[in-house]
Amino acid sequence: FRTGFYSSPHLVQVRERIRINGQPISKDLFSKYFWQVYGPLDETKGDQGGSMPAYFRFLTILAFHVFLQEKVDVALVEVGIGGAFDCTNVIRKPWVCGVSSLGIDHTQILGDTIEKIAWQKGGIFKLGVPAFTVRQPEDAMAVLRDRATEIGCPLWVCPELDTYQTDSGPLSLGLAGRHQRSNASLALQLSHTWLQKRCGPGEAVGSASCQAELPVQLLFFSLANTEWPGRTQTLKHGTVTYFLDGAHTMRSMQACVEWFRETAARHERSGSGPAARVLLFNATGERDSAAMLKLLQPCQFDFAVFCPNITEAIASCNADQQNFNVSVENMLTRCLDNERSWHLHNNRGEDNATSLFIGDRLSLVPEKMADTLVFPCILSALQWVTQGRDPVLTGPQNTVLPVKPSITAKAAPLCEAAEIHVLVTGSLHLVGGVLKHLDLESAK
Repeated sequence: FRTGFYSSPHLVQVRERIRINGQPISKDLFSKYFWQVYGPLDETKGDQGGSMPAYFRFLTILAFHVFLQEKVDVALVEVGIGGAFDCTNVIRKPWVCGVSSLGIDHTQILGDTIEKIAWQKGGIFKLGVPAFTVRQPEDAMAVLRDRATEIGCPLWVCPELDTYQTDSGPLSLGLAGRHQRSNASLALQLSHTWLQKRCGPGEAVGSASCQAELPVQLLFFSLANTEWPGRTQTLKHGTVTYFLDGAHTMRSMQACVEWFRETAARHERSGSGPAARVLLFNATGERDSAAMLKLLQPCQFDFAVFCPNITEAIASCNADQQNFNVSVENMLTRCLDNERSWHLHNNRGEDNATSLFIGDRLSLVPEKMADTLVFPCILSALQWVTQGRDPVLTGPQNTVLPVKPSITAKAAPLCEAAEIHVLVTGSLHLVGGVLKHLDLESAK
């Protein structure tokens, strides 16, 4: 089958949002279809009060246009924000709908309680169209069930992944983290439902029968080979290991902390010596940075580093990774606020006793010396954290940015550590900016 895929946000390039057969469309195709959509909209904008569709609405129209022109057999469309009033929710009769794990996010638009958010999410349900969700908080589940009854659609809760039977033993996932298991079960139910409805008895694809039960093992195989950059992703560059997760809500941050503590501990047990742990954090919008930073405290970091979602401090920065809605001053102010929140959670004072141990892990930095730092861009933060030990960051394509001698001196524990473990979290845009520097292929 020829598949279309639309998701947001992108990590490195906007083309990631619109995919054919799992691959971002090429620059040539993006440019071709962009102008096919932009031109007619621009010519007729007088009928709409002289305005063009906003960024996300335009990309949604573009995605639908691409899918029609490329003649996909099935399109997987992710809602932007919420559901009921999202611009993706113009599809009158989808094959199947799904609601993944709910959390508190976008409260100014969706409401400030899980019940209000669940009401918005259930807005994608359609009369007679099967819908699936995962286990939810009791109040949220009640709202989803009420919405399904009101709209007139059947709603099922996906089974636990361990209950699926395979010919080759337990299911294995290509994505790390326990929270991905509910996502995997939802993916199986959505895919299988589409296959059942699309490939009824007697229909064929090529010369092979396409009855619904046939592809189930292939779906299991697909889960084992799933890749999803920026979500519980681990990249090892020599003695520097990056742990990347775009968690930006309380529930997703709890899952991130659980994954990082388990994974980093496993790496440290098999490592070549003591590892320095560094947090690289940023958060955007109305999100409660202080609450997320509190959740990260048990990870026992040696340094906490903050920077805005600016990839590098040069004028030629890729427009795909710029935010034109927030000033640089506001972004840096947010970073300073995050640094203050970290200090408050640590409750570090000059009279505290110096200790080389935090919990059950040997810290490389005495508590009084465990400084936080704020950098003006992602590249300068990464270069300080890695201290020249990641050749990707010191290559000819990157300018090594100068720092004050006092800042350089603070990095002594990083230079002395056998390995450096860096958790990048708080924002998918931050993770995308980091990947732009670490994964050069993704930036092409």
